[in-house]
Amino acid sequence: MSLLTGQTAVVTGGAQGLGFAIAQRFVAEGARVVLGDVNLEATQAAAGQLGGDDVARAVRCDVTNVEQVDALVAAAVDGFGGLDVMVNNAGITRDATLRKMTEEQFDQVISVHLKGTWNGLRSAAAVMRENKSGAIVNMSSISGKVGMVGQTNYSAAKAGIVGMTKAAAKELAYLGVRVNAIQPGLIRSAMTEAMPQRIWDSKVAEVPLGRAGEPDEVANVALFLASNLSSYMTGTVMEVTGGRHL
Repeated sequence: MSLLTGQTAVVTGGAQGLGFAIAQRFVAEGARVVLGDVNLEATQAAAGQLGGDDVARAVRCDVTNVEQVDALVAAAVDGFGGLDVMVNNAGITRDATLRKMTEEQFDQVISVHLKGTWNGLRSAAAVMRENKSGAIVNMSSISGKVGMVGQTNYSAAKAGIVGMTKAAAKELAYLGVRVNAIQPGLIRSAMTEAMPQRIWDSKVAEVPLGRAGEPDEVANVALFLASNLSSYMTGTVMEVTGGRHL
């Protein structure tokens, strides 16, 4: 039997990148998934790639809007009969130095990452606490551990997700609901590959394993945290960095 056979998962930011890779891994392990993303057309296309309505469904969701997040979770419960796994992955960047960053850029990133994760956590926990089981995976970043130049907004939000994960883990443990976080490092994606070559090379040089990570390598860790392989783990933060920033 596969690791997630018969289970239902919600993945925010699931139309592309890490979110799609995680959803793809979950489906391969027997799960049905509901993808939430602001771009409905792209989300529908992603759900189609995963196998269509029988295993994957698309919902337009702005994670900063609590009603839309509640509707996303409800789509899993109503469409597939429950909610076993929640992955709070949706995110954006609005990089700028402290001197040049606008208040709007700061607020946007904090809202999507920190409030968006809180909305997903809260909505999923409301369902899972009734079932006395469930796994919630929050996506932090190595930026939340070390801080990155030009990312006072992003680094603050990702650090906040770590604190939120630990607090929620303590609150929900007695109900059988586990909450863990992942901190990816330099992962190959459309966004990172758009970096100037010299910047890319300098970042790869900081990685002891000598290369960038692949989305599948983050998805494997998400699978571990979502499945019973990590049944005695909650409140943990797992770095997927190739050894960068130890």
